[in-house]
Amino acid sequence: MDVLNISDPSTRAAPDILMSMPKIEFSWYDYGLFSVMLLGSMLIGIYFGFIKPQVTATDYLMGGKKMKVLPVALSMVASAISGFTLLSVPAEIYQFGATYWLSCIAALVVAIFTYNIYLPVFYKLQVTSTYEYLKMRFNGSVRYVSSFLFILNIFLYMPITIYIPALAFQQATDISIHFMTPIICGICIFYTTIGGLKAVVWSDALQSTAMLGAMGAVFYLGLVNAGGFANIWNTSNAGGRLDIDIDVNPLKRQTLWAAVLGLSCSWIAHIGISQGSVQKFLSLPSMKACKQTTIIMAIGMMLAKSYVVLTGLMMYTKYHDCDPITTKRVEKTDQMIPFFVLDIARNIPGLPGLFIAGVFCASLSTLSALLNCVSGVVYEDFLKKILPKDLSQQTVSNILKLIVLVTGIISTTLVFVVERLGSIFPLGMKLTGLAQGPLVGLFTLGMMFPVSNSKGAITGGLTAIIIVAWMLIGAYYYAGKGILREITKPVSVDGCPFPLNTTLISTPVPVPEDQLPFFLYRISYYYYTLIGASITIIVGLIVSYLTRKKDDPPVHKDLITPLMHFLLPQEEVIMTEKVYYPIEKALDTLQTETEIYEKLKEIKR
Repeated sequence: MDVLNISDPSTRAAPDILMSMPKIEFSWYDYGLFSVMLLGSMLIGIYFGFIKPQVTATDYLMGGKKMKVLPVALSMVASAISGFTLLSVPAEIYQFGATYWLSCIAALVVAIFTYNIYLPVFYKLQVTSTYEYLKMRFNGSVRYVSSFLFILNIFLYMPITIYIPALAFQQATDISIHFMTPIICGICIFYTTIGGLKAVVWSDALQSTAMLGAMGAVFYLGLVNAGGFANIWNTSNAGGRLDIDIDVNPLKRQTLWAAVLGLSCSWIAHIGISQGSVQKFLSLPSMKACKQTTIIMAIGMMLAKSYVVLTGLMMYTKYHDCDPITTKRVEKTDQMIPFFVLDIARNIPGLPGLFIAGVFCASLSTLSALLNCVSGVVYEDFLKKILPKDLSQQTVSNILKLIVLVTGIISTTLVFVVERLGSIFPLGMKLTGLAQGPLVGLFTLGMMFPVSNSKGAITGGLTAIIIVAWMLIGAYYYAGKGILREITKPVSVDGCPFPLNTTLISTPVPVPEDQLPFFLYRISYYYYTLIGASITIIVGLIVSYLTRKKDDPPVHKDLITPLMHFLLPQEEVIMTEKVYYPIEKALDTLQTETEIYEKLKEIKR
């Protein structure tokens, strides 16, 4: 048996193989269903943009706070799944095994943390931008630092979101990525810009419904094609795809701890504190509705993660003895899923098109949510301070739409950089971990530790981003020099039904231990967000302790999660006691108190 390592760029098959194999591509049915799905998203944008326009900032960003549980929950699931998950995770399972399946535990952890720690504070304050909280809790400087981190994260992640469906479409049609990316982003910008949050939520609901239908059909076909669950399990087990590594070594790519701890922290950034998710939670009429949404979202995420893992195992079962990457039937690992779907559903007109449309829809739902929330952050945290105070609601709404347009254009341009940086899954985890870690750390520091102050928050956040950026740059540097290599689980070409020139196949020689770079450059990217958050909290608490003063103003109880109220000296101290401060501290305290009371008065009204 010829055992290969598909991570090695020198692993290649004879170039004449492709000439002897039929091309798998779209039919006109596929193009038709694909076009209908995209048209549906555009019609939703037109409906909420012109027939029922969102004329105020509240309508545009929060749907008038009258959204229903089911569409919001479906929108949250669609955004959490994303094209990133549908395309990259099965390829990850195919190459490295099913340890990722343990992320179902992480979905439960995230739901519990979100509902019990972060959401009660956000819902109480009813903030338009989540970063308003950091100004109330610390000061304006911390808010601007966090807003900058959020925008950085958006511009690092959105090009990946745009690139994913274009990559899938190229595998099915041979249409260039460079041609498709402007079309993808243009459609999303259109319905997000003119329709606001209602268009985002309802288009997400439509897209997730179609996506789930296509996923179900492909799952059934894949199951039949692979010979049932028993054969999938036995083949995957024999190929080492079901091995679960419980080693605590953070240098290993996939372990129990990486999947549970690392992904929990990453998903808290996506769901618990992100502007897009909090915005959707605040569009609901009550905390009871938020609880129902959280439960549905957690169940949906676990089902979705199970689906992508099983899909990866189905792919391995089908191609375990004739790897499409080695035979060059697939140019990039991230194109494995489109190839698999086209292969097993070639005799069912329209299904491949529906599935590729599902990948498009998943990416569009993520992209539309990011575009919608970045407009709120940029306006609330940066532009609002410099624009005239007497702007009409219609003018504000137009400004938000312009921000969406500019952001989309920049992100589309950055796709040309992203396509040169390697596989989607590690790329996404590394780049988003750079900004997400400090953000999770700042919100957790503020909500769970009353002793923390602004000096600690800024020092902790900046320290975290510097260290994680150093790790990221070092990892890419040594990977580019060929010193850091991802060793995949073995595949074979022994069962290929066509001649294979095995002399062109080689396996990489492991790098000697004494030549490996500093261990921080080798830490699994699953931990990047967790490392950033931990550094922010630890450094923040140390600096806060060292810089605290006796006359520091007490923290308002509404700024601390209810679970940690026991750490406050007296729950009503800020409402009843007269405390005298130096003029600078008095002004800071008055500003924070005023902001909180204004928010609470708005809620009562």
